[in-house]
Amino acid sequence: MSRQQILTLIAMASINFSSMICYSILGPFFPSEAKKKGVSQAMIGLIFGIYALCTLVGSLLLGKYIVQIGAKFMIVAGLFVSSGCTVLFGFLDQVSDGTVFIVLCFITRCINAIGFSAAVTASFAVLAKVFPDNIATVLGFMEIFTGLGLILGPPLGGWLYQSFGYEIPFVFMGCLLFATVPLNLWILPNYSIPVCLFHSNIDAVPSSQNSFLRLCTRIKILLICFVVFTLSSGLGFLDATLSIFAIEKLNLSAGSVGLLMIGLSLPYGAASPVFGVISDKYPSNRKWMMVIGGMATAVSFCFLGPLPVFHIRSQLWLTVLMLIVVGFSLCMTCIPTFAEMIACAHENGFEEGLSTLGLVSGLFSAVWSAGMFFGPTIGGYITQALNFEWSAGVQGAIAFLAETVDHARSFFFRSQKANRTDRSLSEGEKSPLLPKTDHLRVDVS
Repeated sequence: MSRQQILTLIAMASINFSSMICYSILGPFFPSEAKKKGVSQAMIGLIFGIYALCTLVGSLLLGKYIVQIGAKFMIVAGLFVSSGCTVLFGFLDQVSDGTVFIVLCFITRCINAIGFSAAVTASFAVLAKVFPDNIATVLGFMEIFTGLGLILGPPLGGWLYQSFGYEIPFVFMGCLLFATVPLNLWILPNYSIPVCLFHSNIDAVPSSQNSFLRLCTRIKILLICFVVFTLSSGLGFLDATLSIFAIEKLNLSAGSVGLLMIGLSLPYGAASPVFGVISDKYPSNRKWMMVIGGMATAVSFCFLGPLPVFHIRSQLWLTVLMLIVVGFSLCMTCIPTFAEMIACAHENGFEEGLSTLGLVSGLFSAVWSAGMFFGPTIGGYITQALNFEWSAGVQGAIAFLAETVDHARSFFFRSQKANRTDRSLSEGEKSPLLPKTDHLRVDVS
């Protein structure tokens, strides 16, 4: 690898790790802390979900204008804003219960999400540009650090909460995230287009031919987006509801809930580089990776509770086993999706460059965020109205629907392609091997 590629990998790895560890610390203790302040389960889900909704909007806007803003500036400014909001979130326990607490949670989470979306959208686009031929492998490598952040966040957050109270986990993690600001200022290559304070030498030429609307009219892109939506929906649902289920049904403490969540993030982080290499070396297998992973996700969510129709009692070993399967299958499904979206965009006439990569990255982040909003919001409402078991079953049904539709689409287009090939072959067989001879010349001869 070149020096620029090595520095880019180090910078993006620091972003993935620090962002995910800050995001995942809420899971073990915030839902129970919010309940003490009179917040309902549905409202807790909405507090988790609003983060994703703002990330969705931010990803769409920032992905479209990444060339004008500048990739490096988006990364550094996003990290700065996100770290500040993480620290501020740690002092919300000092405000009065009820409406004031809820409103301040929403405001802080919204601003935090905008900063997060800026950093992540720009990092996706930069990675795709610096590693154009190995994007799935590089994304798989990056997901190791995403997994490490998700692995360390819950147990570390739970331990800090139990040992020092509500404020310290957020202050500590916010300072950790802030440390990546000077690191990325120093380590990211200096870019060359004079658009903003931090510039970019990554072909930063805006393209008027590329647009989100045109990208979203591709059927394959829409179906891949649906698959991505179901994956993030499942993760968001677990963030908002798993801790209360584990505390109430499995009698676990906040620290133990943090350890329980390792069952989800550890297999995800461990399997990511393997599936990334497979996706890059054998692109034809991406479809089957998505289908098999999606089906495994659907089944594991149905047994996570498990669904009451199975008449199986909730047990710790079953919950841990299903979380491991969910982490493994989510990784198997997620890794090929970004590479498939880029390939589909190029197949449909989108030019190769930062403009297209920004659009795809923004769309991917937006759809992921839409799922992260839907999962905790709707999942929290269903959990409050029914229970965790039925809500997890709904997530499994959505994952099953996405994979069924995507597989049907693939089969339909494959059949159409085969029919066109057969038709062209049959027309070729009917055509004469030699051109028709002029009748006058035949008579003369």
